[in-house]
Amino acid sequence: MAILQKHVKNSSSEFVKSTTESTVFTEAGPLQKEEADDPYWSRSETQLWTVVLLLGTCLLYCARVAAPICAVSMASEFQWGKKESGIVLGSFFWGYCFTQVLGGYVSDRVGGEKVIVMAAVGWGSLLALTPMIAHFSSVPLVSVTLSRFLMGLLQGVHFPSLASLFSQKVRQHERAFISSTVGTGSQIGTLLIGGAGSVLMDWYSWEFVFYVAGLLAVSWAYCIWKHLLKGPIISLETVGVSLVKSKNARIPWKRLFSKPPVWAVIFAHLCTSSTFYTLLSWLPTFFKDSFPEAKGWVFNVVPWLVAIPSSVLGGYLSDHLISLGFETAVVRKLMQFFAMGASSVFTLLLCGTRTFPLAIAFVSATMGFQTFTHSGVSVNVQDLAPSCAGSLYGVMNTGGALSGVFFVYFSGYVIDTTGSWASVFALMSLVNVVGLVIFLVFAEAERVDIDVSKPKCESIQI
Repeated sequence: MAILQKHVKNSSSEFVKSTTESTVFTEAGPLQKEEADDPYWSRSETQLWTVVLLLGTCLLYCARVAAPICAVSMASEFQWGKKESGIVLGSFFWGYCFTQVLGGYVSDRVGGEKVIVMAAVGWGSLLALTPMIAHFSSVPLVSVTLSRFLMGLLQGVHFPSLASLFSQKVRQHERAFISSTVGTGSQIGTLLIGGAGSVLMDWYSWEFVFYVAGLLAVSWAYCIWKHLLKGPIISLETVGVSLVKSKNARIPWKRLFSKPPVWAVIFAHLCTSSTFYTLLSWLPTFFKDSFPEAKGWVFNVVPWLVAIPSSVLGGYLSDHLISLGFETAVVRKLMQFFAMGASSVFTLLLCGTRTFPLAIAFVSATMGFQTFTHSGVSVNVQDLAPSCAGSLYGVMNTGGALSGVFFVYFSGYVIDTTGSWASVFALMSLVNVVGLVIFLVFAEAERVDIDVSKPKCESIQI
């Protein structure tokens, strides 16, 4: 069978496919036919992995929120003040910032699912051991702070690995729904650990919150390894292939950072993360200050219950519009308009709210619309750079975490200085609007990780 080589330009294909026997050539070098024919999951595989990763993200947040839930009990037992408790809780985010890029980089080369499972074993084991670390240490404050920092390091790889995995295994017109569905694990996990953790502390002690959440995470990782990965997570063959990929497919950082769409998606994510972390951190205090007679479970639960279906709805709507023929870039911008524009309207309405039901309604609408970012910015990074989506998402999420921590502290300063919650809500809305305008003007959905102007070699059969 004769094979002719021809030069073609193809800007939309993520892989160069061959219709002949053994080997084809891609941007990163030769691939075997089985790998190149269809790199994406089948429908049944997509459904299975969506459920599995949703559960994994849920357990991730159960582990992350375990310490804040137990903070009062731990502070009482170890005689910590608010300053010491803040050091323990804040140490997680500093660790979380350091492994974002590394997690994405490794996932792009060995597979996001493998990195997620290995990390889950680490942070799940560490969580289960935290009570023993605290009790057997001569200085519990130092040991628990270090434990939280290490947990941040291990959990920092999760979302960049998801971005890498979806860019490699999920078709573009299905990514928004899957990303948004898996993303609801954060809300579900927060709700579950809030309810179950309270019960465990009432029936047993705060230690059992750590034991249960940690052992569940390790069990989840074991089941994935046993039934889905089926074999060694890292083998010599995997290491060899990843080294070849690293050599032949270096991340084009200079090229990426010279593109306005990349900066647009990063800046929009910074703004979204800043406002989300601020709401997450200060809303309970806002309700206690403004409505002291209100039931805590209402404002701690209702907004999250609204956010879960909103996230799934945003993903379904996004993929449905793309399947109808709407341009991907237009759909991503529309989703981000809801996430940053519509949510800002309801955030501003909080400024003049005088009744508790209205405040709950506005906060719930704000949190619900913010979840549309799972179908906007979070997926757009996979459109722009599918070959290194994990690494780029890591850069963007590192900046988002750092900006979020800074904005939380700055908001506290504004509240102490002015005594006005309206100032904080107005500032949040302004940040969102600026980020939205930048995204609407510069965002695109075409690949920027390769030079599509250069012809590349594709094999055809005659």
